[in-house]
Amino acid sequence: MDETTYVSLLEEHGIKPTANRIVLARALASSMQPQSLAELERRILTIDKSNIFRGLMLFREHHLVHAIEGSNDGTKYELCHSHDHDHDDDQHPHFYCEQCHETYCLDYADMPEIALPEGFEATSANLMIKGTCPHCQKR
Repeated sequence: MDETTYVSLLEEHGIKPTANRIVLARALASSMQPQSLAELERRILTIDKSNIFRGLMLFREHHLVHAIEGSNDGTKYELCHSHDHDHDDDQHPHFYCEQCHETYCLDYADMPEIALPEGFEATSANLMIKGTCPHCQKR
């Protein structure tokens, strides 16, 4: 994607497209798997950790990233393909390999529906499946 695509993506989610936010969106889009704050910090040498974190929190607030909890590496982030900055319509399960410690998106799989008790209102869901990935099984 070129810079204008990232600018449009940010604007579609109600985020002002600053240079740092464009770099952060590009780093997330170019990774094959969800990234932790530490991984992003190692990849983006032009932005300090606090600014990366603030960008991630803004992206999360505007439903531009998913925050994936449950891996041993802490929270990981991936770009969300939601079309609405008020609601996340791109929730999907993830798989964490306990051998290679990679987190994989299972974006082709639907999230199971959970019937919540009366009075409860869900704002997000996070399903992490743990086990061994196909690459590690072949070893």
